Amino acid sequence: MLQNLASKFALVCPLWVYRLLPFLRWWPSVNASTSRDDAMAGLTGALIVLPQGVAFATIAGLPPEYGLYAAMAPAIVAALFGSSWHLVSGPTTAISIAVFASVSPLAAPGSPEFISLVLTLTFLTGLFQLILGLARMGVLVNFISHTVVIGFTAGAAMLIAGSQIKNFFGIDIPRGTPFFETLALFGKQIGAIDPWVTSVAAATLVSGILVKRFFPKFPYMIAAMLVGSFLALLLNSLYGMEVTHIQTVGALPSGLPPLSAPDFSFGALQQMLFPSLIITMLALTEAVSISRAIATKSGQRIDGNQEFVGQGLSNMVGSFLSSYASSGSFNRSGVNYAAGARTPLAAVFASLFLIVILLAVAPLAAYLPNAAMAGILFLVAWGLIDFHHIGLLPKISRQETIVLWVTLIGTLIDLEKGIFFGIALSLAFYLYRTSRPALESVLPDPDPNNFHYVPSNGRPECPQIKMVRLNGSIFFGAVAHLQQQMQELEEQNPERKHLVVMASGINFIDLAGAEFLAEMARQRRKMGGGLYFYRMKDKVADTLRRGGFMEEIGEENLFPARSRPVEAIYQRLNNEVCRNCSTRAFAVCRQGLPSGEVRT
Repeated sequence: MLQNLASKFALVCPLWVYRLLPFLRWWPSVNASTSRDDAMAGLTGALIVLPQGVAFATIAGLPPEYGLYAAMAPAIVAALFGSSWHLVSGPTTAISIAVFASVSPLAAPGSPEFISLVLTLTFLTGLFQLILGLARMGVLVNFISHTVVIGFTAGAAMLIAGSQIKNFFGIDIPRGTPFFETLALFGKQIGAIDPWVTSVAAATLVSGILVKRFFPKFPYMIAAMLVGSFLALLLNSLYGMEVTHIQTVGALPSGLPPLSAPDFSFGALQQMLFPSLIITMLALTEAVSISRAIATKSGQRIDGNQEFVGQGLSNMVGSFLSSYASSGSFNRSGVNYAAGARTPLAAVFASLFLIVILLAVAPLAAYLPNAAMAGILFLVAWGLIDFHHIGLLPKISRQETIVLWVTLIGTLIDLEKGIFFGIALSLAFYLYRTSRPALESVLPDPDPNNFHYVPSNGRPECPQIKMVRLNGSIFFGAVAHLQQQMQELEEQNPERKHLVVMASGINFIDLAGAEFLAEMARQRRKMGGGLYFYRMKDKVADTLRRGGFMEEIGEENLFPARSRPVEAIYQRLNNEVCRNCSTRAFAVCRQGLPSGEVRT
C-alpha cells in the first residue's frame, strides 16, 4: 500500500520537492527484498563502527562515546538528504586528526571547554557545507578526475589495511603511525608476530573469502565475524588471554546521544572560523570522493550539490546531539557496499542497530576480537582497489598513470593532502593539453560532391592558400602556442598569404583569443592575403561580434557549412603564380585563372 502511494506520488512530484526531500527519489524502490539486504548491510556496518568510533574519538581528544554518537544521527541525516545510495557518514581518521590539531591548542583534550569548542567547530563546518550546497557549488567536484578517485581509493584502502596490521599480527605499532613507518616497524617485528592473534585474523579473512565465493547470498562479513569471534572465545577458554593475547573491543558506554549546545560566543566563533573552513573542504572532498569512488562500481550518478547539503545538515544536527565533525567514511561505506546495501536505508539501519547494541547488548561487544575486525577490514580494503583500471591506465595514458601514482602515494603519506595533489596535477596536465591546440594541414576531399576536408598527408598544397584544422579552444593559455604555430607557417612558406581555418573544433574563445584572431587578420591583410574561417560556431562568432573584433576579421570571411571558401578566395590570388602553378589543388584551379582567363 505504502509502496503504491510512493510510486504514484513520484509521478506527480515537482522537481523542487525532490531537491528539498531527496530521499523521495529512492523511496519508491524500497521493498521487502531491498529492506532485507539493507538491514543485513546495516547490521554489519554497526558492528564495524563499534571499535572504530571509540578509536577515532580518542584520536580527536574526545571521550570514547563521542565517536559512536558521531556515527548515529549524522549518518541518518546524511543518508536521507545526500545523493549517494551507499555513502555512510561518521567519524574518520583525517577529520579526527584535524579536530584535535585545531582545538587542542585552545583547551585541554577531553575537558568541557574542549568539547564545547569541538561542537562549535562541528556546527560551523556543517553551516559552510550547507551554504556551498545551496549555492550550487557542487560543480567543484567535477574537477576530481576518475583517475584521481581510483588513486585515492587505492591509497585509502591501503591505509585501512595498514592501520590494521598491528591487530592482524598482534604486534606493537603505536596508533597513528604513518603508513610507510608502519611497514618499517612491521618488518622489524616479523619475529614477534603472535600466532594466536594471527590465527583468529586469518580465519576471519579466509572464512569471509570462502563464504563470499561459495555462498554469495549469505552475508559473508557477519559469517566471518562469527567465525573469528567463536575461534577467539575457544582459544581464550582453552589457553587463557594471558597466553593468546587476543584482545576484544571491551565494554562500551550505553545510552542515546545526549543533547548538546555549541558555544556561540563571539570568541568561540572567531577561534573556530578558520579551522572550520579547512575541515569543511577536507570533509567535502572525502565525502564526494568516496561517494564517487563507490559510484564507479555501482553505476550511480552523484549530485555534488545534494551531497554538500546532506553533509552540511548532518553536521549541524550532530552538533546538537553530542557529535563531532563527520564525513563519508571509507571503512563504513566500503563495508556497506560490499555487504550488499541497495538503498540509503542501510545507513539508517546501521545507526539504529548501533543504538540498539549500545542500549541492549553492549556487554556482548566485549567478545568481538580486534583481530577479527582486522581480518574483515583487510577483506574490505582488497575489494576497494580497482586493479582493472590501475593495470589499464599505463596502456592508455602516461599522464593519467602519473596522476594515479601521485594521488595514491600522496594519500599514503598524507590522506587529506594526497587527493589535493592528485587534483592539482590532473588539472595541470589538462591545462597543458588544452593550451596546445592542434593545427592540422588539410585539403578538400577529392570527391567533388563532398564538402569535407581531409588531412593533406603529403599531398601537394596550394602555393598561395594554406588550409588548417584547429582543434581546441582559443583562450589566454593557448595564445602563445598558436602565435608560435602561425609564425612557423609564415616562415615555412611566406607566399601562402591566405589562411583558411576549419573552425568547427573551436568551442570557446576569450578576450585574449579574440584579440589574437583580430591581430592575425590584420597581419594577413598587410601581407596581401586574408584570414578566413569555415564552419565557425555561432557562439564563437557572437563573442567576436560583441567585442567588436569581427570588424577586423570581416563577416565576409566567415563561410558556413556546405560552402566552398576557395571559390570566393580564388579571385584574390596572384594571377601569375596561378599561371605557373602545376599543383592545381582545387577544382576551381582547373577551370581558369583568378582573372577569369581560361587555362590553356
